[in-house]
Amino acid sequence: MTTGIGLLYVGAVLLMNGIAMIQKIDAKAVAVMNFFTGGLYVVICSINLAYAVFSGAQITAFYGVGTSMLFGFTYIFVGLTNWFGLDVRSQSWYCFFVGVTTIPCSLLAFQGGDWRFGIIWLVWGYLWLLYWITGAFKNVKAPAALVPWSTIVIGVCTCWVPGYLLLANLW
Repeated sequence: MTTGIGLLYVGAVLLMNGIAMIQKIDAKAVAVMNFFTGGLYVVICSINLAYAVFSGAQITAFYGVGTSMLFGFTYIFVGLTNWFGLDVRSQSWYCFFVGVTTIPCSLLAFQGGDWRFGIIWLVWGYLWLLYWITGAFKNVKAPAALVPWSTIVIGVCTCWVPGYLLLANLW
């Protein structure tokens, strides 16, 4: 259930971030939804973490919390960077960390028989690594439409739609 809630809002924020890049919307205006989405993830993960700790859950219960926090901190980081007009290179290196982390996440999903999330983790990795390459290296110039359209398509296809389907118990 919490995965569906989180993915639904990640879909919304990725859609908005992509549109904002295309339409050149003020970064502070877009930061608000990044704060909401990042904050939602951090709250959900904190509750799940507390439950896992106090219920004596197995170590596997912490995996979902840890990987979900990757999203929460991403959107808080994006929100802060946009709100305060910070240099994006630090955020881009965080994207590198997350992008590389998606590789074992994908492998574990495939090993567990969840081919859909195995593919989705790889697609997310592409997006996070795209943000890293285009943000960390000032001399790298991607085609103008690549980053915003990748953001929109990935947000809709791997977050909004799966999130909704999970919530509707149709996944």
